[in-house]
Amino acid sequence: MNLKYSFLLLVSILWISCNSKQEKIKPTKSNITESVYASGFVKSKNQYQVFAKTNGTIKSFKVQKGDFIHTGDIIAYISNETSLLNAENAELTANNADLSANTDKLREANLSIQLAKKKMLSDSLTYYRQKKLWAEEIGTKNELEQRELAYENSKSMYSSAWLRYNDVMKQLSFADKQSKKSVSIAKSMLSDFTIRSQVTGKVYSLLKEAGEMVNTQTPIAIIGDANSFYLKLQVDENDILKIKQNQKVLLTLDSYKGEVFEAIISQIDPMMNERSRTFEVEATFTKQPNQLYPNLTIEANILLQSKQNVLTIPRDYLIDDSYVMISKKEKKKIKIGLIDYQKVEVLEGLTENDEIYKPTK
Repeated sequence: MNLKYSFLLLVSILWISCNSKQEKIKPTKSNITESVYASGFVKSKNQYQVFAKTNGTIKSFKVQKGDFIHTGDIIAYISNETSLLNAENAELTANNADLSANTDKLREANLSIQLAKKKMLSDSLTYYRQKKLWAEEIGTKNELEQRELAYENSKSMYSSAWLRYNDVMKQLSFADKQSKKSVSIAKSMLSDFTIRSQVTGKVYSLLKEAGEMVNTQTPIAIIGDANSFYLKLQVDENDILKIKQNQKVLLTLDSYKGEVFEAIISQIDPMMNERSRTFEVEATFTKQPNQLYPNLTIEANILLQSKQNVLTIPRDYLIDDSYVMISKKEKKKIKIGLIDYQKVEVLEGLTENDEIYKPTK
């Protein structure tokens, strides 16, 4: 029994001794690149969600998923009987108020002018004849005053006839223009029930079906460029100050396993998303994959700077961004440079001949 316990004790000591042995290495010369991680999606150029301009029911679609369309092509029709009836009613009102359809009112007003003018001329002749007789001491003053009053009255009637004519003309002209404007508005509203594409591209998705109700807040389709794509990346607020335009981006897509593609930063959105605490950054492919689809997920590294043949150590050997273990118990302060996901550049404090120990957890 004593031999058995002695053997087990020896094995335990050896096991503890082996597991307590710390790993150690020497710094090596290698290349290192500092980068910022970002995730995001592939987007089609000019990609946008199609919205209805008014509420209604989808009468029919003129396109299908995958169709190529041009700017101005019809995507769908929306049915709304009320607006159609309003447009027809506006047409009827416009026809009734058309200036050319109301010439009889103008003729009537013009006839009143002609009659008033004849009356005025007649009263004028009578007045001046009586005035001449009065100058020859023929007739009475009362007759002269009556002829003068009749003449003044007929002049007033003539002026009133002209005023009535102008007023009728103004009213008819206003009604004509107003009714035509109402027709234009009604037709414009009718055009809102025909949904057209704003870009030339591809129909990537139809989000509604014929017969469904739609409103101005819910998209009915997604359309974008069929051949040109870009990247939308989310960068953490802690890293955004490091990002500049034209920086190189290395990225991978789940759809292209094992392949790495390149892009460059093209635009940085200056407004932070308060919920995710990230900034939106756009990048364009330097060489685009042969086939892409919107919303493919990507993982990217935005390259900040790189160095060749510098002294490096593994990142998990670094303690508190400033120290390394030069023995199992002794730490030494070093100065570091670039950091990537695996390595750290050593600027001061170590040489290729020094040994360092991996920190124990």
